[in-house]
Amino acid sequence: MSTQSMNPAAPRTDTASPSFSCPVPLQEYPNVLLAHGGGGRLMHHLIETVFLEAFGNPQLENRHDGAVLELGGARIAFTTDSYVVRPLFFPGGDIGSLAVNGTVNDLAMCGAKPLYLSAGFILEEGLPMETLRRVVGSMRDAAQAAGVQFATGDTKVVDRGKADGLFVNTAGIGVVPSGVVIRPSEVRPGDAILLSGDIGRHGIAIMAVREGLEFETPIESDCAPVAGAVQALLAAGVEVHCLRDATRGGLATTLVEIATASGCGIQISEAAIPVHESVTGACEILGFDPLYVANEGRFTAFVAAADAERALEILRRQPGGGEASLIGRTTVQDAGLVVLQTRIGASRLVDMLSGEQLPRIC
Repeated sequence: MSTQSMNPAAPRTDTASPSFSCPVPLQEYPNVLLAHGGGGRLMHHLIETVFLEAFGNPQLENRHDGAVLELGGARIAFTTDSYVVRPLFFPGGDIGSLAVNGTVNDLAMCGAKPLYLSAGFILEEGLPMETLRRVVGSMRDAAQAAGVQFATGDTKVVDRGKADGLFVNTAGIGVVPSGVVIRPSEVRPGDAILLSGDIGRHGIAIMAVREGLEFETPIESDCAPVAGAVQALLAAGVEVHCLRDATRGGLATTLVEIATASGCGIQISEAAIPVHESVTGACEILGFDPLYVANEGRFTAFVAAADAERALEILRRQPGGGEASLIGRTTVQDAGLVVLQTRIGASRLVDMLSGEQLPRIC
């Protein structure tokens, strides 16, 4: 051993510089985490490495909100979703209306007219019958409002403490008009990106109830069906290339998904994205970014540039669409990336969440 190595005061004679690097967030875990269901990077990794690896086929490769199937000359949209929201009841909705609207909206994102739903209930022993009746009644009312019917269903009961009261699964089918092809692969450079309304209310409404928070202005979920707005766009002949509802992971994750699947770059303006003042304030208090907060009645529409203004007028005439806005464009630059122009004129990349921001919001 040299005397230099033993003497901490001796000057260094080597010229090697220390190396620093930013660690890559973990994606491989031995057990499932809440974040695997949060709509962010971990959920997408789970889908890619477990489900697509096992079930991969051309329908799943579309990476859309539902599948469009050719059956006997008809084009049928098919989708399914499960709902584990906590609490069961929240301002603006409950697990019942959420289950119906969520599935109806997924069908609408395929360009389909929703027709029929199934309902599967997992009930925990001890659930009050009054709670179950209230949820079922909410599902009935939401289905009537959306113009769909329940065609089949299933019920299971599990031991106390095994289901958090009530879980619901709904699946739906609808008819896609001839010639309508709506999916991420149809997005083209130069498309206008429309947002159907303000964002962030659903996730913040859930969190406020869950944590016992009270704000000066009450925040209600935006939970609502959007099929009527989509049908209005299609009936007017708007050239719609892609639709996606901004649920888990919020608007940011929705746009990253489409940029990745389409290979286009996406440029959006922060100033053009409507966020209610109460939601902005709540996000500042809680440390959230409204771009990543879940919605249940908002969607993005990628339409031909020539149809942008007409499409925007149509959306603003729909229930809850008064704040619909043009938030950006697709480009050939920055392929597969989403770039946000901030209110102060700077630019930053928008990425998926690596972890879980708001668990159990749908």
